Amino acid sequence: MRAKLFDAIGCWAVVFLVAAGTAGGQQQDQTTPPISSTSTVHMGSSSNTDSSMIEQEMAEKLAKRRNSERQQRIVDDTTQLLALAQELKAEVDKSNKDQLSIDVVKKAEEIEKLAKAVKEKMRDGQ
Repeated sequence: MRAKLFDAIGCWAVVFLVAAGTAGGQQQDQTTPPISSTSTVHMGSSSNTDSSMIEQEMAEKLAKRRNSERQQRIVDDTTQLLALAQELKAEVDKSNKDQLSIDVVKKAEEIEKLAKAVKEKMRDGQ
């Protein structure tokens, strides 16, 4: 039972770490669509055009910053996920084959919650 529990947790940890690594690389390259360079400017409306261009630039910067912050949270969470998985492995190795401690089960639940949170953060970025 102990081996099955660790195999299941270890598999999830590896899957999420690999997914985070590949998603991290993809997310950094992903940006908002480029601004069209073919905007129409009417006489007397240059202030409106300038204003809307500034708003677009600000929106793009904000989107990039949010994406960067989200990516950093994913990296931090996956680092914590790895540490928890290593702690779980150490605790499982210490336990005997007939009995798992409550701490091991709680640690596994904590890993599961964190892994789901990382998955949701990755999904929200798509």
